[in-house]
Amino acid sequence: MKCRCFLQVLAAALGLGVASTGAAYAQTSDAAAGTVKLSAADQQFVQDASQTNATEIAASKIAFRNSGDPQVRTFLQQMITDHTKLARSMGALFARKGLDAAPAADSALVGKLETLKGKEFDQAYVEQIALEGHRKAVDLFQTESESGSDAQLKAAAGHALPTIRHHLAMAQQLAGVMKG
Repeated sequence: MKCRCFLQVLAAALGLGVASTGAAYAQTSDAAAGTVKLSAADQQFVQDASQTNATEIAASKIAFRNSGDPQVRTFLQQMITDHTKLARSMGALFARKGLDAAPAADSALVGKLETLKGKEFDQAYVEQIALEGHRKAVDLFQTESESGSDAQLKAAAGHALPTIRHHLAMAQQLAGVMKG
């Protein structure tokens, strides 16, 4: 799996440093040996969370070039900062589990955004990345935090959830301002 980079960023964002992870993040002997066996659902979470985060970062970087709206630019700067931290922290967790995942952004969505400019870009970014992307991320992290099989992934997802929910609330507010 290609999760190391994403997980390092996600772990850092969540404040899950190696030294401060506590008992919930304790490394198992299997993880130390690099032979962690994750359930299919946990593996899917790792892949989906990695792609979601990478897409958010890539789209936000494009927004710096293509958006002229100061409110969108303020929002996307926060997204780049928070999602970079999130990817680092989760990357560290995945690395401790012997997983190696290089996240890939949703190339179709990112490619579409690259072709847009100005208000058309702002509208697509807010609807597809800020709103829809964070709705999906909330569902993804909520599901993992409630029903994940791996205690460390479950705890990390639960720890990240308030930040992702806050992002969704910020996105909803931004969308309201743009429509009003």
